[in-house]
Amino acid sequence: MYLSTVDRTAVTRLLARYHLDLRIVAPQDAIPASYWGDSEAGLQGSTLYARLDTPLHSVLHEAAHYICMSPERRAGLDRDAGGDDAEESAVCYLQLLLADTLASVGAAQLCLDMDLWGYSFRLGSATAWYEQDSADARAWLAERGIIDRGAALTGALRL
Repeated sequence: MYLSTVDRTAVTRLLARYHLDLRIVAPQDAIPASYWGDSEAGLQGSTLYARLDTPLHSVLHEAAHYICMSPERRAGLDRDAGGDDAEESAVCYLQLLLADTLASVGAAQLCLDMDLWGYSFRLGSATAWYEQDSADARAWLAERGIIDRGAALTGALRL
């Protein structure tokens, strides 16, 4: 699933809730501040760069990195979101929650896209990790107030 295949207005509104500005780059241009290069999203300060051929999972992953960062880290953000393994796990979980807020996307579709891109999880797939092995990611998000603490314990999560 690519940015071109979803409602970009809905994606823009979703990111704006977290004070992120989505900037679409021309098809022939390199994406500024992209960690992976090619068509992958870039993150610089509070601006998330993407092209229409950028995978949606990349847009949501970079947005989740931004959401999970402290204001101090955001201030110096340019390409490399940093963070430790626990934060990366939380970022992966949060990108799935964000996907669930977008009509015609959802966590199930994004899990498939993550698997196709090459995300790697202990249980062999993004879906298995999301459903069976993500309690630590939910706890990390709840400890920082990104998701509701009570919902994190039950698995019935809301943004």
